[in-house]
Amino acid sequence: MSSPAPQSPDAPGPCGLEILWDERLTSYDFGPGHPLNPVRVELTMRLARELGVLDRPNVRVAAPEPADDALLRLVHEESYIASVRHSGATGLPEPRHGLGTDDNPVFLGMHDASALVTGASVAAAEAVWNGTAEHAANIAGGLHHALAGAASGFCVYNDPAVAIAWLLEQGAERVAYVDVDVHHGDGVQIAFADDPRVLTISLHETPRTLFPGTGFPNETGAAGTSVNVALPPGTGDAQWLRAFDAIVPPLLRRFRPQVLVTQHGADAHTLDPLAHLTLSVDGQRAAAAALHRLAHETAGGRWVATGGGGYELVQVVPRTWTHLLAEAAGGPIPPETQTPDDWRAFVRLRTEEIAPRRMTDGTDVVEVHRWGNGYDPANPVDQAILATRRAVFPEHGLDPMTDE
Repeated sequence: MSSPAPQSPDAPGPCGLEILWDERLTSYDFGPGHPLNPVRVELTMRLARELGVLDRPNVRVAAPEPADDALLRLVHEESYIASVRHSGATGLPEPRHGLGTDDNPVFLGMHDASALVTGASVAAAEAVWNGTAEHAANIAGGLHHALAGAASGFCVYNDPAVAIAWLLEQGAERVAYVDVDVHHGDGVQIAFADDPRVLTISLHETPRTLFPGTGFPNETGAAGTSVNVALPPGTGDAQWLRAFDAIVPPLLRRFRPQVLVTQHGADAHTLDPLAHLTLSVDGQRAAAAALHRLAHETAGGRWVATGGGGYELVQVVPRTWTHLLAEAAGGPIPPETQTPDDWRAFVRLRTEEIAPRRMTDGTDVVEVHRWGNGYDPANPVDQAILATRRAVFPEHGLDPMTDE
């Protein structure tokens, strides 16, 4: 088994969490009216700062460098990179590469902005792999729909896939990717579907009702390493967390990744305008805490976390991702915490909206009813869970009913 590279004597000392951040990351901007508004990232970082997360002694904030073409080519075709660069310089669409659509409009500086997002996720992977940080996060990342030769679903370069490919280049033999975005993590799955070194797990709304129309349980990849949990519209906290508990821990425990990479799209929230699940901020906070525990249990603590989707820009994304950063820093924010007055004033200034006053939706996230305690064959969520377990668990030597 390959091990992470030893830390250089000149490297900065290890920290609990390295956050890759630079104001330039907000330049990934498709323009007015587009759902993927970078103000959500700006508001998140402002909230995290106001609540003291960025100033904790075990947290380091580092500015990333853009990914160069050699890094991008780990996942993307050279002709596509050239087209992104050309469109970003000229403003001209490249329809054959998905550039210039309603989802992926061309904007000036598109290559530079997209390469910076990717560079931040690779820097997060590098910090974790080289041991300069136990955990690392790029909340501007998580652009999981981009394909080798095309933009898709608001995503130009697939930063999580490039970060995973970089880890494999360094000698990682097992990398796990868990995607809790409401949309299927199709681009990452496709990139590694034939590579048994990478386990991808995506929990998402069923492709029968939501973009990108992929992510059925029978999409299992090499040796069952593509895992898809397709949940029915209306799934809320308790049932979503039950599905998570039934799928993610047993597979991660069996796979034993050297690094855990996670994508934390906040668009499974009930207020999100583009999807139909009904999670709360509290449910999403519980998911981040579960992934943190699993990183320590199964991956030696090596955890790379990215952002992702999330289109309720004020009420949902900033709180969900601030909880993620605080969790990764080892000090969760109590749900009843008041949001700072200065932050609420900043939200009003930037968006003309009224910000939430507390870090909770007031939801009581109850103890999960675990799969091993029995299932209801008439429950659509249990049907989705069982379909996934039957499709992939035998490939991992697990019984679909018992985890044994």
